[in-house]
Amino acid sequence: MTHHIVVLGAGYAGLSAAKGAARRLRRTGVRITLVNAVGYFVERVRLHQLAAGRPLKELPLARLLAGTGIDLVVARVTAVDAAARTVRLDSAPYAIGYDTLVYALGSGADTAAVPGAAAHASAVATYQDAVRLRERTAGARGSLAVAGAGLTGIEAATELAESHPGLTVHLVTDGEVGAGLSERGRRYVRRALDRRGIALREHARVSEVAAHGLVLADGGEIPADGVVWTAGFRVPALAREAGFAVDARGLLTVGPTLRSTSHPEVFAAGDAVAAYGPDGAPSRMSCQTGLPMGAYVGRGVAASLTGRALRPLRLRYVAQNISLGRHDGLTQFTRPDDSPVPAILTGRASARFKETVTRGTVLVLRR
Repeated sequence: MTHHIVVLGAGYAGLSAAKGAARRLRRTGVRITLVNAVGYFVERVRLHQLAAGRPLKELPLARLLAGTGIDLVVARVTAVDAAARTVRLDSAPYAIGYDTLVYALGSGADTAAVPGAAAHASAVATYQDAVRLRERTAGARGSLAVAGAGLTGIEAATELAESHPGLTVHLVTDGEVGAGLSERGRRYVRRALDRRGIALREHARVSEVAAHGLVLADGGEIPADGVVWTAGFRVPALAREAGFAVDARGLLTVGPTLRSTSHPEVFAAGDAVAAYGPDGAPSRMSCQTGLPMGAYVGRGVAASLTGRALRPLRLRYVAQNISLGRHDGLTQFTRPDDSPVPAILTGRASARFKETVTRGTVLVLRR
């Protein structure tokens, strides 16, 4: 009977896992099915550009999978029956059986973090989020509050401020802007925010998102005509509901080869997995993590079927690339454990560097 590998999610991790496994198992008779909610690949690192009104290049999955032998199913995963080894879908074929499962469903905005965020805030975590935000801000004037000053919040705030000069943009965080950057990096980000007229509010914890803006824990308010929520991400509950071992955040727990600690027929990659870097810290949710994880899982799935051994994954970082508008940026160079070093690249040179890396990522996924 033909061994069936089912990959859930066609983001950076899932797509690279599926194609990597297909390349290594081409002549073995193994069948591979890739399931994704939409029929195109989403460059998540460009969603802030889409939200600001800039079109993205279309990347149909059918074209990216051409010649690989991978079957594509466009449907949303509604459940995983671990006992029956079956994935439930919201449209035809409604159910798919698997022998090996690759769980790479990624993450979305954590709009459940505070009351009112789901009802009153926009996000930039998915393609649909970004399209809705683009529609809400097209030609808009007044004020916009971006809650969360991590990399996503910084990129969203600067892109929106540059594209919509009629908007007054506030960037609000309960900590310090760019907390994971070096001192030089933080100084550059602050100057970039100031150049774009973005009002930065630090050490301000949001307790509620209301129709009129942000309500703060200290009783203060930041009035705004719209709110963008970038303060954290969460993963789908599907892994927990399936009975897979997960951590407190709902991330699927895995061993050193990214295999489920409770279900050895399940591998995981990307934002939805509890993987750890060389210092034992949780891996960062990013394509810089998801892409190598996916490639590793592709090798791991093939190795598990061919009897080959696989060395444990070692996540190592090099830099963090942050867009600060179309022609400005910050590249924060890091140690392998993702901690910052003093060295940075800024301005147009950083923007060009990030664009080169982003385009290169798509070229890797095309192969």
